[in-house]
Amino acid sequence: MACFMDHYSLCRAHATQFLFLLLMFSLSIVNSTACSNGNCQVLDSCAAATDCGPGLYCGNCPALGKNRPICTRGQATIPTTIIGDLPFNKYSWLVTHNSFSIVDTPALPGVQRLTFYNQEDMVTNQLRNGVRGLMLDMYDFNGDIWLCHSFRGNQPAINTLREVEAFLSQYPTEIVTIIIEDYVQTPKGLTSLFVRAGLDKYFFPVSKMPKKGEDWPTVTEMVQKNYRLLVFSSVASKEAEEGIAYQWRYILENESGDPGVKAGSCPHRKESQPLNSRKASLFLQNYFPTYPVEEDACKEHSTPLAEMVGTCYKAAGNLLPNFLAVNFYMRSDGGGVFDVLDKMNGQTLCGCSTVLACQSGAPFGSCKNIAVPRGSQTNNNSAGSFSGSVQFSRSASAVHSPNCMVFYSFYLPLVVFSLMSVIDKIWV
Repeated sequence: MACFMDHYSLCRAHATQFLFLLLMFSLSIVNSTACSNGNCQVLDSCAAATDCGPGLYCGNCPALGKNRPICTRGQATIPTTIIGDLPFNKYSWLVTHNSFSIVDTPALPGVQRLTFYNQEDMVTNQLRNGVRGLMLDMYDFNGDIWLCHSFRGNQPAINTLREVEAFLSQYPTEIVTIIIEDYVQTPKGLTSLFVRAGLDKYFFPVSKMPKKGEDWPTVTEMVQKNYRLLVFSSVASKEAEEGIAYQWRYILENESGDPGVKAGSCPHRKESQPLNSRKASLFLQNYFPTYPVEEDACKEHSTPLAEMVGTCYKAAGNLLPNFLAVNFYMRSDGGGVFDVLDKMNGQTLCGCSTVLACQSGAPFGSCKNIAVPRGSQTNNNSAGSFSGSVQFSRSASAVHSPNCMVFYSFYLPLVVFSLMSVIDKIWV
């Protein structure tokens, strides 16, 4: 009998250990899938976009070996809603490279197109997600002005510009910058185009732009005067002929393509003044490879992006860029370009580690004591609603999380009670 009881005790101990491991496994499942229905924050595991909070989508980054889907930022903080009334050139803004060259956009009838793609959602959605600068290549084509980044036309430029006009009309406190790689030879072609799009009423007059590196007017002044559209051309003669500002007179810029993403180096474009020049008060940092690859963008927008911003900051004489131009802007391994922009604006606007720590009206360097932000910090009155066209649903798990309270209050006690009853029946 004693031997049997020893055997019983030993087996019961093993069963208890098994039960404990089972409970720990169950708890790990709950903890790894403890949020859903829009409650998940940045870096939380997710199964679908609906699991993630506002301004987030459910994605992963296989290029970094991160295959588990997590909630990822897809929307920018609008810095002027936190610290307003500073000169325009004190802020940093997100710019999309070849904003119009969008994945899976069907070619127009009768137009052959062979091109690289650089973005994944329409310009309207880009603007609603906090993009405030558009890089557009314009050509004469089919008797009109088209946006092209290929061997043939992409689409009439008027279509994209009308999206910009609709956005500026809907959001009367927002400012948008358009940078044109200009191949248009039609006399007054750009002027006519912007008038037809209804954008001329928003133009910032060239005559009022700072020519010697001075500060720009404050964003408040620009909004009050309705100077809410800055347009720059790569052709010098357009400034005198059409009132379209010559880009290199006002903007410093590093090399685009592969030279712009080479670690430890930030050379200026040959057309641009040196980055440490103070004869222009705007600075555009290009950060995209020569040949865009969607799947690699999440890797590019992780640590290498933050490091490259630091490199260009030093090359520009401790000046952070006003514009950060990227491909596939929503792709990252968590915070991406949006976190980098928050840090840039925080450093410039208030001397804090993130713009989210800035306090309106407080002395420079007076920062709110906040935790590292996990959620997307957006402003409903300016940034619009995130529509999240990049969902990465193909790689997301189909597992759905049970409600945590139900699991803890009902399911776990039931499992414990049932298993203990079975063990007692077997061994008693």
